[in-house]
Order: sequence, then C-alpha cells, then structure tokens
Amino acid sequence: MVVSQHLLEHTEEDVENSTQNPDTNTPKPPQKKLALLPLIFLIYFEVAGGPYGEEAAVGAAGPIFALLGFTAFPFIWSIPEALLTAELATTFPGNGGFVIWANEAFGPFWGSLMGFWKFFSAVINLASYPVLCIDYLKLMIPALSSGIPHTLSIFISTLFLSFLNYSGLAIVGYSAVALGVVSLLPFLLLSLISLPKIDPSRWLSFGQEGVKKDWTLYFNTIFWNLNFWDSASTLAGEVDQPHKTFPKALFCSGMLTCFGYIIPLLAATGAMELDQKNWSGGYFADVAEIIAGKWLKFWMEIGAVLSIVGLFEAQLSSAAYQLLGMADLGFIPKIFGDRSKKFNTPWMGILVSTIIAVAMSFFSFNEIISTVNFLYSLGMLLEFASFLWLRRKFPSLKRPFEVPLGMKGLILMCLIPSLLLVYVMSVATKAVFVASAFLTCVGILLYYFMNLCKAKRWGSVGEKLDSPMPSPVEYQKNQREISYCWSNYKVLEIESGMWKRVEGVWETGRCPRSCAGIAKDSKAVSWVGSGPGLQVGVRGVAVGPKTLVTGSEYEGAEHGFYLGEMGEGQNRKLRRISVPDEFSGFVQSGCSIVI
Repeated sequence: MVVSQHLLEHTEEDVENSTQNPDTNTPKPPQKKLALLPLIFLIYFEVAGGPYGEEAAVGAAGPIFALLGFTAFPFIWSIPEALLTAELATTFPGNGGFVIWANEAFGPFWGSLMGFWKFFSAVINLASYPVLCIDYLKLMIPALSSGIPHTLSIFISTLFLSFLNYSGLAIVGYSAVALGVVSLLPFLLLSLISLPKIDPSRWLSFGQEGVKKDWTLYFNTIFWNLNFWDSASTLAGEVDQPHKTFPKALFCSGMLTCFGYIIPLLAATGAMELDQKNWSGGYFADVAEIIAGKWLKFWMEIGAVLSIVGLFEAQLSSAAYQLLGMADLGFIPKIFGDRSKKFNTPWMGILVSTIIAVAMSFFSFNEIISTVNFLYSLGMLLEFASFLWLRRKFPSLKRPFEVPLGMKGLILMCLIPSLLLVYVMSVATKAVFVASAFLTCVGILLYYFMNLCKAKRWGSVGEKLDSPMPSPVEYQKNQREISYCWSNYKVLEIESGMWKRVEGVWETGRCPRSCAGIAKDSKAVSWVGSGPGLQVGVRGVAVGPKTLVTGSEYEGAEHGFYLGEMGEGQNRKLRRISVPDEFSGFVQSGCSIVI
C-alpha cells in the first residue's frame, strides 16, 4: 500500500489536458523495435530479395510469358495477400501472425495446423538459400561444385547465417537494408547499360522453336518469387507502432519488389538474342558479362550471395518468431518461447529452424520449392478463409488498417488468388503430395499430443492452449483466472485445470486488446481507449474508491499511470499521475496488480 499511496499523492491534470503537452506525454520510441526502413527490407527479402531466381521463368515459357507473369501476378496474388496482411497484422498484432488469425477465426485446431503448415514451408524454403548461395560461389570457386567441399560449404554457411540471426532482430533488419542496396545496384547498372541495345520486338518472343514449355516450372518459379508477403506478420510484436508501420512497409516493399523484377527482365531479354536453354538459375551473371563485361558479372555474383544472405536472415527470423508466438499460444512447448538473455532473440526457434534447414538442404532445388509451394498454398487457403470469416465474425472490430471493400468485394479479391493456389497444388508431383500429406499428419498429431500433455499435465507444455492472444491479460479472482478472448471470456478453474467459455460478457462491437476484469454486473470492464496512452497492456486495480490504471500508447512504449473513478461508465474520465523513476515501468505495473 505504500507504493499506491505514493502514487495517489502525485495526481496531476486530466488526461484531456495532458495531451496538449507533447513534451511530457509523447512516449519515446523503443530503441530495439523494428522501424519502417528495416521492416521494408525484411519484407522485401521475405518475398523477393532481387531478380535472382526469375531466370527459370524465361527458360520455361519464353520472354513474353515471363514478362506477363511478373507483371500480372502481383495484381492477382501479391496485392491481395499484402492487403490481407496489412489489415490482420495491425488488427491482431503479435508474434503468432497468421496463427493468431486462424485461431481467432476457426479455433485452436486450425490455428495450430496453420502454424505447422506455414512453419514447415518456411524452414524447407530456408534450405534452398544455402544451396543457391553455393551455386553462385562455385562459379568463382570451382572446388565447391561437388563432393565433400560442396557439402561442408552448405553446412558451414547455414550455421554462420543462423548465428547472425541470433545476434538480434534490429541488427538483422539494418543488415537487410545494406544487403538490399548492394545486391540491387548491379541490376540497376545492367538496366542502364542495356538501354542502347534493347530491341522491343524481342520481348514478344514466345520462345525458341523446339523448346517445350514447362508450365509447372513456370508457375512454381513465379509463385515462389512473389509469395510470403504474410511471413513478416510473425514479427508484428517486434515492430515499432505496427498499426502505422506495417501498411507503409508493405506498400514500399511491394513497389520495390515489382520494379526489381520487371526492369532487369526487360533489359536482359530486350538487349540480347534469346538462348532459351541457358535461362536457368544464375544466368543473370552471364547476361551481365555479355552486356557489360566480367566486372559486372563478378559484382552480380557477389550481389547474388548477399541477396541470398538477406533472404535467409529474413525468413529465419519469421520462422523463429512464429515458433515463439505458437509457444505463447500453447500450441507447442513453452521452451520454444525462450529468448536469449543477451540478445533477446528466440534461440530455440532459431536452433530448430536451422536443424531442419540443414537436413533439407541436401535435396534438389526443384524438389524444395515444389514442396514449399504446396504447403504454403494450404496455409494461404486457410488464411483467406480466416480473413473473410473474421470480417463477418467481428464486423465492428476496430481495424487500424482496413481493406476498403465490402464483403462481396473481399470474396472476389480472395477468390482469384485462391483459384491460382488450387492450380499450383494440382500440378504438384506425387512425391510432393506424399511429403505434404506426411507433414500435415505430423502437425495434426502434434496438436493432439499437446492436448494430451495438457490434460495429463505432463511437463511444461504451455498454459494457454485455447487463448487467442500471444500475451493475454490475466485477472485472478475467487480462485479463477479470467483471460480476454475478443468476443467472450475463457474461465480457468484452477482446481480442475479446465477452461470454460462464458458468453455475453462483452457488449457488441467493443473488443479491446486487453481488459481490467469483470464488473459486478458480470460485464467486462475495460479501460482500453479511455485515454491516448491506454492502448496496449492496460491493467487496472482498485485502490479504495478509485481505480489505478496503467498502460502504454503502443507496444514497447513508456507506461502511463492514471486514476479513474469507479462507476462512471465505460468511457470514464481519467486523471494522469506522475510516477517517480524508481516506481515506473513494468515492475510498477506488476506491483499495482499485486496490491
């Protein structure tokens, strides 16, 4: 009570007046949160990482189909996926990303299955990058072409890149900025040097006579080069003001990706005669030598290696933080939510992702991307369904970014890419079907095994199996623990260890991200949104006739402290109080709850 009494003696002006002084109320941005620029390049590397890898589309179907594919595909696939990600990542910010979305829409089974589909596709995709990296390096170091040197180089490069990720997400983010600039520069030079040599008629070529079109390779190549827009959603909990930052980052990375693919492809196919059989992975380096000389070829090869490093780092971050979010949700053991004490990174998630990537890196590149595309397609079909169902389930939910379409428009927006997903899955080989079915069964078995462990209380498997929030607010009263579930409450009976759903405790259309507890009339009482500083991590505790409320403007911001009168309705008037440094921050919030 000493702490609470000390706080009561520091009452200041009303919140309405305090917002007029930006010097005292504007929270300082957290230093270790991801800012806009590094997030742009992390999303860019999640999706593209440069034109490296698009060469196979020309070899499979000819210049005109390659150009049409990389021009049209962003409109029928990338833009809908990016819009979906912007809305859901800002509405449900958390490190679970798409796992939270499916869980909120259809329940824990589908949330868990979404997590496993996306995780398996991400870590299998990781395996392709060391392979691509060595494929470029062997052009400069022929000894890496085969045998033990080839195997060791893949293994060592994977371990090195994983350790860089362990050093911290902020470091990875700004490293992605540097890697992106350096790896794109040779393509900019190639495009400029090619201008005098371009013959537009070459763009209209359907391919050389006698070369059979490989539509499976064509669609897999384009799909692989332009997907994974939603992967960065698993980093939402690490982003500075995600409700503002994510939409901007997705737009900027989308423009960078589209122009980064189209402009070099126009330059290369228009400036030289078509030799279709040579258009495969790594051919851009040969194009650079033909058009500009060996110096640009060397730079292109170095840029390819750096681009692959960026791709690996971005997707390893996404996979590791996804595991962290799944552990917070209780879908996997809690140890996967452990962070490094030195770097605050999910070390177990990074370790597991690296081990799987190393194991898969010895498969062929085409086998890897085919399996990735199939699993990713399954996850995306569920993601589109979750997006539509959440719009219908929570029509009044506050969405910081909202796709400006009605339900019919949203269905059409999701239908076209869904048909494309079905086609990509239909052209998969038998081996891909078997591998995907096996991994799906593994995910289902793991879900039920986690339920069994929870029921039998075997080990520390996570206590939030049914909770949709990555860090739900908990309120304990009368030997019950109540956590908010967006539209209802889940009540945990401590004696039995079982969750019970309680309906009708929250008014329609009022769904904040955290709550203070249950009022005497059994309605949910929330202080979220009562003031500008009460948006995230809001807590309330009775102190005599008043309520002491703490919260932040956004995740990672400074805590604000307020006093509110009990019984003034949902939108109460608050009074801000000043707090000495020794009582501020998370510790004070914890103390207030204990009091």
